Amino acid sequence: MAPRLSVAILGVVLAILAALTAQAEAGRAFFVFGDSLVDNGNNNYLATTARADSYPYGIDFPTHRPTGRFSNGLNIPDYISQQLGSEFLLPYLNPELNGRRLLDGANFASAGIGILNDTGIQFINIIRMFRQFEYFEEYQRRVGRVIGDERAKELVKGALVLITVGGNDFVNNYYLVPFSARSRQYSLPDYVNLLIVEYRKILLRLYELGARRVLVTGTGPLGCVPAELAMRGSTGGQCSAELQRAAALYNPKLFQMIKGLNSQLGSNVFVAVNTQQMHIDFISNPRAYGFETSKVACCGQGPYNGLGLCTVASNLCSNRDAYAFWDAFHPSQKANGIIVKQMFSGTTQYMYPMNLTTILQLDSKT
Repeated sequence: MAPRLSVAILGVVLAILAALTAQAEAGRAFFVFGDSLVDNGNNNYLATTARADSYPYGIDFPTHRPTGRFSNGLNIPDYISQQLGSEFLLPYLNPELNGRRLLDGANFASAGIGILNDTGIQFINIIRMFRQFEYFEEYQRRVGRVIGDERAKELVKGALVLITVGGNDFVNNYYLVPFSARSRQYSLPDYVNLLIVEYRKILLRLYELGARRVLVTGTGPLGCVPAELAMRGSTGGQCSAELQRAAALYNPKLFQMIKGLNSQLGSNVFVAVNTQQMHIDFISNPRAYGFETSKVACCGQGPYNGLGLCTVASNLCSNRDAYAFWDAFHPSQKANGIIVKQMFSGTTQYMYPMNLTTILQLDSKT
């Protein structure tokens, strides 16, 4: 009986491997790198203060429970996954990320990180960009053991990638405290140049690791988030001029850097996502998008609900869809959905050189 049992077990194993291989060939993997705007819960597994694992975070998520997303519900990767017809990505550190779920891709993002390694040091234990890439290499080895190294390379090459990083380098580094170390070391234009140089290295490293279709988001209008309105905004809720200057210097340089990289590589590997303009649209005219306010956060305390953390003791709005911002820094679920809609259908003002719908159509023919 033992030999027959072994053959039966082998048959089951081969069937599972065949199913996994078929999925790898039919589906499109999705990978996410970056900070709290796209973190799906990696920081839940870390000893860090940069966490969103308690109520009321997740109040509008399908489970109505906190997941580690810095949102009342879905974030940008979730909406992209929905459009791809895929399940929500699991955080890489989630022990459930194995077997079939590995082939969907993974989310490596970690709240608090920046382009620079010294950004977010106050959060202690976070997954900095170089470590996210080390995990990505580890992920590829794991997938290779399931479907073979060559198919694993093809899975990564055919994947969609999203990277969102840079805002924390201003908010939680250069402008974290008056006369910060970085602000004493660099003028703002020189600091922006430093970030662009270092980000270019990050994007080239991502290319070296096999990524061939990468959405690169800029920063939002940094001076218009509730936290900055509360701390630095002028009378009447005007955006912080200094933070807005930073975004105005940074985003065009990022765009030019992406164009230069694509020219160097001879292919539109990197797609510039103008999240600054996407945010400005509903910040400058919130009612056109169904919001009652783009200044006050739904969850928080102090002026504009922009001070401190979103906790069970915070002010909490009853109609989350009426607010463009969920907490002091992060868009609401509804705002995330609007941003992703522009990613799929926006003109070159929002997505350069093409939007996500065009990308998916082009890639389906290759």
